[in-house]
Amino acid sequence: MPSPASAPPAPSNLKRVVTASLIGTTVEWYDFFLYGSAAALVFDKLFFPESDPLVGTLLAFVTYAVGFVARPVGALVFGHYGDRLGRKKLLVVSLLMMGGATFAIGLLPTHAQLGSAAAVLLTALRLVQGFALGGEWGGAVLLVSEHGDARRRGFWASWPQTGAPAGQLLATAVLAVLTAVLSEEAFVSWGWRVPFLLSGVLVLVGLWIRLSVDESPVFRAALAKAEARGAAESAENSGDAAAKAETMPLLAVLRHHWRDVLIAMGARMAENISYYVITAFVLVYGTKHLDMGKQTVLNAVLVASAVHFAAIPVWGALSDRWGRKPVYLLGAAGVALWAFPFFWLVDTESFGAVLLAVTVGLVLHGAMYAPQAAFFSELFATRVRYSGASIGAQFSSVAAGAPAPLIATALLADFGGSTPVALYVIAAALLTLLAVGVAKETRMRDLERIGEPGDQGRTESSGRVPSPSGASSLDGR
Repeated sequence: MPSPASAPPAPSNLKRVVTASLIGTTVEWYDFFLYGSAAALVFDKLFFPESDPLVGTLLAFVTYAVGFVARPVGALVFGHYGDRLGRKKLLVVSLLMMGGATFAIGLLPTHAQLGSAAAVLLTALRLVQGFALGGEWGGAVLLVSEHGDARRRGFWASWPQTGAPAGQLLATAVLAVLTAVLSEEAFVSWGWRVPFLLSGVLVLVGLWIRLSVDESPVFRAALAKAEARGAAESAENSGDAAAKAETMPLLAVLRHHWRDVLIAMGARMAENISYYVITAFVLVYGTKHLDMGKQTVLNAVLVASAVHFAAIPVWGALSDRWGRKPVYLLGAAGVALWAFPFFWLVDTESFGAVLLAVTVGLVLHGAMYAPQAAFFSELFATRVRYSGASIGAQFSSVAAGAPAPLIATALLADFGGSTPVALYVIAAALLTLLAVGVAKETRMRDLERIGEPGDQGRTESSGRVPSPSGASSLDGR
């Protein structure tokens, strides 16, 4: 007989959890992507005005990359407390931190008003953004994964993933409207601040919805089991090992799930790098290398992000039918094959061609991004799942997403063309194909029982799948 935690959730409750996660992640990604777009468009003029235009853009992307460096730190801290205290509490903290930092950026003095100190303050706020986002992703996808049932987990868990294109869509839409209605002088003078200040309103909405949902039932069940076990072992004077496993989830991840962490990191390489090349670097490539209008490139990214949003749940549903691995491998192979055609189309400087390039790129990216939430959740045992999923996802961002626009811009500056950038994307795709290729299929694993002795989760076909590497020794933690 299934436990309460593993019983299918009420549809209304699950939809409320999905909505709360989606709106929260949309706000957080809006804040994060807004910075990237502003770095590509105006931050070189506002905070690094004494540099050559391309060098100024590189410096702006350095501050952009700093946010990624802070993400693993956020993953460690939020993962640790999320595995001890619960998913919901930490998601509220991450939303407040991200929104507060973004709102403060909208109030920052520029280089003309404060000199070099303005860039220092900008970098500090970017660090706060990265720290918050490092904790946001894991909690949001786990809250949905642990509420939903195994048969449709890929579909439901993919909805928080749509927060990325939704945030990109919202950030790009606001910037597109402002650049359309304001002169260049007005936008550089004050218009760029408007989207950052709007974050304050979005955070209040997201916070109100996020506070209305319940804690993950799978986490509550695992916590109750751990407490009961700890009490029994304490009575026998042998509770030291259990206490350590509960208070130090990070050590348990590194001891029992190190292979799964490496798989998650490798899986992120092509997904992360391709996304930032397609959405952030394309602004630099189009406006500064090809002298295209900002509006043309922004509109292409805007429309493509809407298609991306719609494609992610479709890929998520397909991962429930075909498995996580086939869908993920299809996306990695697809972005590798699309790398050169992407730039050939952008080089035409035709809006239709640019739109096609970005749209196809993002649809292929969605084949990796959609199953990622369920895939990573299914790799780790409940009491270390927040830490494991967050560490695997965010540590790879330092090597992948953080330097992607910076490396792509540097390659463009050094070689004067797109060929090295395309090869860079292909190399990342090969790493992801290798990592996902060696992983075991995780579809239909019972999240509550991963790590329990004698039961490693069920599948439709064979009835069982092997547990994640070493997870059986965790005894549910």
